[in-house]
Amino acid sequence: MIRSLPDILIEPIVRMALAEDLGRRGDVTAQACIPEGARMRAVFAARKAGVLAGIDCLRLAVLAMDPEASIQLKLRDGDAFAAGAVLAEVEADARAFLAAERTALNLLGRLCGIATLTRAYVEAVAGAKARIADTRKTTPGLRALEKHAVLCGGGVNHRFGLDDAILIKDNHVAVCGGVGEAVHRARAAVGHLMKVEVEVDGLDQLDEALAAGPDVIMLDNFTVPMLREAVARTAGRISLEASGGVNLATVRGIAETGVDVISVGALTHSAPALDVGLDVSPA
Repeated sequence: MIRSLPDILIEPIVRMALAEDLGRRGDVTAQACIPEGARMRAVFAARKAGVLAGIDCLRLAVLAMDPEASIQLKLRDGDAFAAGAVLAEVEADARAFLAAERTALNLLGRLCGIATLTRAYVEAVAGAKARIADTRKTTPGLRALEKHAVLCGGGVNHRFGLDDAILIKDNHVAVCGGVGEAVHRARAAVGHLMKVEVEVDGLDQLDEALAAGPDVIMLDNFTVPMLREAVARTAGRISLEASGGVNLATVRGIAETGVDVISVGALTHSAPALDVGLDVSPA
């Protein structure tokens, strides 16, 4: 079961999004057209099949504008749904709800899109040992929500930020003068609980990395034959992560090489928003 993110983490993001939309004067259209005190009912329904993520963003957006709103969430994050499925029903002050609806829909559609795309990748590698992981290629300010959406889709999270783990990439290697030297410096600088991963772009660097003994080796833009060779040379001694140029057409072949993790930037930087519709009526 997917654990929901705590409200204390989500609420500031939702309020920032609402403030951006409300601007200096609030919803001038609702203020002009809707009588004060009018109430309305709303149904959020999926127009396409997908995987739910971000339902609490919807709830918190509505409650931020109308703390007395009645909200019924029909599904939980991580649940799959068919086209037409009702995700939530709301009864609220009409002006307040109309000011919240776009923020609620934007966040819900974005996060469901990520969860749905992630589920497609996870299903594509079913039966292989490889796990699908995200990257730091997230929308600034939305990383916690987007990485949660990846979990909802069945993927796993890579490091959250620069302070989670050491990831030595090609630019670090270039400055240090070599893969082995970079790994040795990293090991000397951190405690025993900090993992060290190093990126390599060829089999020659793989051998150098293996000798240095990191916890994880990232195989950057390796061809499938190169991945197979890397798995054979490593023989299970170190976790291997395949990265670079992964898509739904190639991910199965990559998984079948025997790598442990496949990181996919597209999960967050290229996921299309899932279409969620909204039907409203007077209360």
